[in-house]
Amino acid sequence: MKKSFTLIALSGIIMTSCVSKKKYVALEQELQDTRSTLQRTAVEKDELEDKFAKIEARVADYNAKINSLRDESNEKMVMVDDIVAISNNSKEKMRETLTKVDPNKLQNAKTLKDSMNLAVSHNLKSSLDDSLKDDEDISINIDNTVVMISISDKMLFKTASYRVSDKANGILQKLANVINSEPSIEVMVEGHTDPRTISNAVVQDNWDLSVKRATSIVRKLQNKYNVAPEKLIASGRSSYKPLVENSSDENMAINRRTKIVLLPNMDKFFAMLSAN
Repeated sequence: MKKSFTLIALSGIIMTSCVSKKKYVALEQELQDTRSTLQRTAVEKDELEDKFAKIEARVADYNAKINSLRDESNEKMVMVDDIVAISNNSKEKMRETLTKVDPNKLQNAKTLKDSMNLAVSHNLKSSLDDSLKDDEDISINIDNTVVMISISDKMLFKTASYRVSDKANGILQKLANVINSEPSIEVMVEGHTDPRTISNAVVQDNWDLSVKRATSIVRKLQNKYNVAPEKLIASGRSSYKPLVENSSDENMAINRRTKIVLLPNMDKFFAMLSAN
């Protein structure tokens, strides 16, 4: 009886030991499987994050392309009459400017270039009015599509001289600022005299004086105020283009003047638009 009990107890211990070992092996396998699953999950997570980052980058790239195409569309050059090209943005700016132009002058604009001339001329005159409006010896007008500035000779020169006086510096500086701000214009400087004949050691006649005065202004604009020389033209008209009859000293003083003509250069203007 005692032996039987001992055998039964021993068998129980052995069986318990076998079951515990099986559970241990099973648990260890389960742990290993869990670790493998976690490892795979971590790898998959990294792969998903990498894919997501790539998708985000592609979306950002597409958005940038969309914005770029939108900007290009606004700046795209549109052909008009197979000759003139102008961007949508520039057309909007031109329309805005033309709303401020005299309607009578707009009626004479037959082509887009005419309209562009008017727009540029209007902007130039506005800039000059702001800069020179306090100078009573200066008049600014638009004739067709050019801006004309007439400056009394007493503002620029001494009597019978073609040397530019110091008091002209302020006017020429303001004028140069406007010229330099507009790459699309050329500048013609015209000298005008009254009919009284002048002849001395340095000036041959009124033709000579009018040309030398214009050349002096051109040199000053180039050398002192950095106006590009290729934009400048010097000419003299002697006494043959008076504003009023030379019937009095006052009238002759009006006719003694320097006229500065600002000419919008449409070829340069449209080349500038294309470059931008």
